Amino acid sequence: MSKPLVFSWLTAITAMLGSLFFSEVMHFIPCTLCWYQRILMYPLAVLIGIAFYNDDRRIYKYVLPLSIIGMMISGYHYALQKIPFLQKFEVCTSGVPCSGEYINWLGFITIPLLAFTAFTIITASMFMLKKQYNREVE
Repeated sequence: MSKPLVFSWLTAITAMLGSLFFSEVMHFIPCTLCWYQRILMYPLAVLIGIAFYNDDRRIYKYVLPLSIIGMMISGYHYALQKIPFLQKFEVCTSGVPCSGEYINWLGFITIPLLAFTAFTIITASMFMLKKQYNREVE
């Protein structure tokens, strides 16, 4: 059993369940960028779960592109919320504004920051998994 694989899977599941909690229980309507982040995170929970079950350490090849793109989108989304100048370049033109903040815990923790943290943990875990796999192959 690979610890980076387990940790990344638990992170993806937590992120997926957290986003479902915010939308289905708290009734927060996801903005466009939130949807893009969900599109990237939800498959990660399934892909990494299957890789964990099969002990497939080569999954990093498929997970890294999704998690890195997710980091970029959630980082941009967080910057939109916290840097007023960037709101001029907001991509959400209809529905809920991407610069809106449903939560703002401790003055800086928002939903995009939570997503950024999850994508970062998954990315770091996949790099550790890649390093582990390459050592085993050599």
